[in-house]
Amino acid sequence: MIETPLADVEAWVHAFDAQEMPVLRHTRQQLAEAAARMHAVSGREITRIVLRDPLLAVRVLRYIQPLTGRRLHHDVATIAGSVMMLGVEPFFRHFEHLPTLEEQLKGVPQALLGALQVIQRAQQAAHYAYEWALWRKDVDVEEVALAALLHDLAEILLYVFAPKLALALREAQRADPGLRSVTAQENVLGLRLLAIQGALCRVWHVPELLRTLFDDEHADQPRVKNVALAVALARHLAHGEQDPALPDDLKAIAQLLNLSESALNERLGLGAAEPAAGNDTK
Repeated sequence: MIETPLADVEAWVHAFDAQEMPVLRHTRQQLAEAAARMHAVSGREITRIVLRDPLLAVRVLRYIQPLTGRRLHHDVATIAGSVMMLGVEPFFRHFEHLPTLEEQLKGVPQALLGALQVIQRAQQAAHYAYEWALWRKDVDVEEVALAALLHDLAEILLYVFAPKLALALREAQRADPGLRSVTAQENVLGLRLLAIQGALCRVWHVPELLRTLFDDEHADQPRVKNVALAVALARHLAHGEQDPALPDDLKAIAQLLNLSESALNERLGLGAAEPAAGNDTK
């Protein structure tokens, strides 16, 4: 476990890269059940399992990318493509007997809860991103969903491998709700999580397409905006439907999907959310 802030981004990347990535206990159970009927399992079913667990998703991408250079002339940017390239039996052979997040953090229950909350938020963001990408007739909805699932990867990894620092960061933000996330990160860690995530993704050869999709600096692109808004909505809804940032989220999402805000609220099941005045046109 990392107990104190490290010197720089390179040190964080080295520390994270040296660790074995755990997965959710439920994920390991699902993989074991699927492996028991291996010859009847489809790549689509495996993909569904992986896309519920950002930790396993990044393990798969990290494993597959060095292989693509020897076989293909392009990156594989989806889990479905990764499973297809590996094959069902080799997939199960490689991704068995995995350590679990629950085992990793059993001695730090508050950090486990924090990690699970961030993962649940990532799962919700991926769900929103997938549904909106379908609505927009995106060229590849899984790429968009996967980018949303991995958008806050560095925050998850902080809970997994530096739980005390993750909890200190959470407490700093709870103590001052107006404190910006990046400022809290700089105060507690001495740098921003986004810097660690970007460097780590390069070391792990996460495809450039995915790195672009979860880089909010490219938010003028509809696909990136899809991801960014899905992540923002999941984050703010985690605080409750009265979160003050929700009206702006809903307005931007309605514009992205070309929906009225009332129609969007209905699709999202947010009956209590009120559309801003003058923004209820189709």
